[in-house]
Amino acid sequence: MAGSVHASRSSQAFGLQRRVADALNRVEGAFSILVLVKDRLVAVRDPFGFRPLVMGRLGTGVVFASETSAFDIIGAEYVREVEPGEMVVVNSDGTQSSSPFPRQRRRACVFEHIYFSRPSSAVFGRSVYMSRYRFGEILAGVSQVDADIVVPVPESGIPSALGYAQASGIPFQMAIMRSSYVGRTFIQPTQSIRDIGVKLKLSPVRELIEGKSLVVVDDSIVRGTTSRKIVRMLRECGAREVRYIITESGRQLDLVNRMLASRADFV
Repeated sequence: MAGSVHASRSSQAFGLQRRVADALNRVEGAFSILVLVKDRLVAVRDPFGFRPLVMGRLGTGVVFASETSAFDIIGAEYVREVEPGEMVVVNSDGTQSSSPFPRQRRRACVFEHIYFSRPSSAVFGRSVYMSRYRFGEILAGVSQVDADIVVPVPESGIPSALGYAQASGIPFQMAIMRSSYVGRTFIQPTQSIRDIGVKLKLSPVRELIEGKSLVVVDDSIVRGTTSRKIVRMLRECGAREVRYIITESGRQLDLVNRMLASRADFV
């Protein structure tokens, strides 16, 4: 990426937009970027639409973000999604749109709706919360089990667990509490650090668990660190039975482009 951005400076293509497009045409992978120069702002999204990028208005200004919830925070109005392969230029004359990249089949990252994005956001044109809730409803229809309570793995598993509980008629209980001071554990570099992170992050409520049959709803399993530790903690709290259900469908390896060590780490 650094080499491509550097290439934009020496490109013989005419104009800033052409130079940015020339550089990004050499990039393999996903990107949603902003380029700020003296008199204009350029927003570009990769041709596959892998990462989200949205445009809004704040007064007379134009703003961009990866999620619509960012606009809620600053009081901006959502306008639209920047399309895959689109370049939007904002200057004193207003906004201009172009599509300088070859058209590609859309390949949106499934983990945005499953895990990454805030539930209050709309990503890829859909409500993240309602997507997760619907995942739970669907799971309840395909994995009908008898259990005493439905337990979410916080935070991203909560909407799906609510959907599962509503569709199945099994009571919903927050039997696992999450500390807000611990980050994502699956991206930690070593297994020992990941194990400690799970213990610090999640705490079971014994009074809700002991002697119960549980349906635990989680968003996904990547390395399996969190799921194994959760099942162990629940059994140590006296759970009679633990069924662990995830909303992720199939072998989704979208994280391979992030900081995971190797494919061998995946479950």
